[in-house]
Amino acid sequence: MRLFHKKDGGIVQLVDKNEIKEWPVELPLIFIEYIRKEKLGSYKDKQVEKEIEIYLDEILTEIAIPRMISVLDGEDETEIKTVLERVDELAKKKIDLVKPIKSYIEKLDKKSNKKEINKVCESILSTFIKEENKKNLADKRKIMRQVEQEFLQGKISDIEYSKARKEYLIMKE
Repeated sequence: MRLFHKKDGGIVQLVDKNEIKEWPVELPLIFIEYIRKEKLGSYKDKQVEKEIEIYLDEILTEIAIPRMISVLDGEDETEIKTVLERVDELAKKKIDLVKPIKSYIEKLDKKSNKKEINKVCESILSTFIKEENKKNLADKRKIMRQVEQEFLQGKISDIEYSKARKEYLIMKE
């Protein structure tokens, strides 16, 4: 166990790196993301939060990404396919968990000549594209709301409004 001592006398315990090395390949990414998103703000001690953030970065750079890369760069196609399928499931649930390995998946997709591996890689990459499109559409939607307000207030002409609406609808498709 890795212990972090808080100023108020409390202790935060996290799993030790040696134990994390024994986990399945994708699990360290899930662990890191869970601690960052769900737990880190609840400790109410900035110093401990900084120390934990450093520890999570160490896990990411020393264990999670190198293990994932070693599997993806390896020659065992069944292991690669199994890991990619689990990564695909993670990507569909929480895309942020697999962002650190996106470039390796793109590289594997180009390198591999196996249909099963390419199919899973393309599924993961399409999930990234969908997520990016969602963000772009949300940005456009926000802009469109502002344009609608300006149009209703008479600040912009109907031609400018129709042009902005057309761009929004094209993006939406």
